[in-house]
Amino acid sequence: MSITKSAESYILEHPSIKDCLKSGLINYSSLSRRIASDLSLSVKKDFDAILIACRRLKRKLKSEEIHESKILKILGQSKIEIKNKIAAVVLEKDIYFGNLLSLEKELKKKNEIFRIIESISAITIITTEEFADLVKKYFKNKVILENRSLAEITIKSPKEIESTPGTYAYLCSLFGENNINIVETLSCYTDTIFLVKEEDVGKAMGLLRF
Repeated sequence: MSITKSAESYILEHPSIKDCLKSGLINYSSLSRRIASDLSLSVKKDFDAILIACRRLKRKLKSEEIHESKILKILGQSKIEIKNKIAAVVLEKDIYFGNLLSLEKELKKKNEIFRIIESISAITIITTEEFADLVKKYFKNKVILENRSLAEITIKSPKEIESTPGTYAYLCSLFGENNINIVETLSCYTDTIFLVKEEDVGKAMGLLRF
């Protein structure tokens, strides 16, 4: 890999450095020496090439700022709904799907939350804590994991979110950088749903004031 590519990869793999570079809050010479040291390059021989790579990447990141402003505009037009006392029950994949349909029918009659996330190896059922035991009753020995005391944060965005790449990644990074663990997540059309611990709701709401 060329020195230019190595330097760019280093910066992109360190979000805090990337953010400071994009904001113009970093000393290019200090950054270049740091990259040379961490990548075992020669400061004397490779310094100029690394410095040029840093300045070039800064110009590339300018286009990201324009794109980010589009994301923030969409999020600023979004509405947020929060529901607490949510549970997520993870099941083995080889369940009897007749039980799943019966459970769905029962919860929908009660107008309760019922969401399903299906992966290659497991199925997650999201509902209110009140009905978590009902889920376990239906599937008994198929329960892998159960999470309670969760909150469901639903971000209802304008339709432009469907054609604007990076919005979901932006939200995930926002939570991750502020030490908020996303327990489960799903999206459907213009709705983006995150499940977090109830104790993190206040912090999350502070971050979602766009």
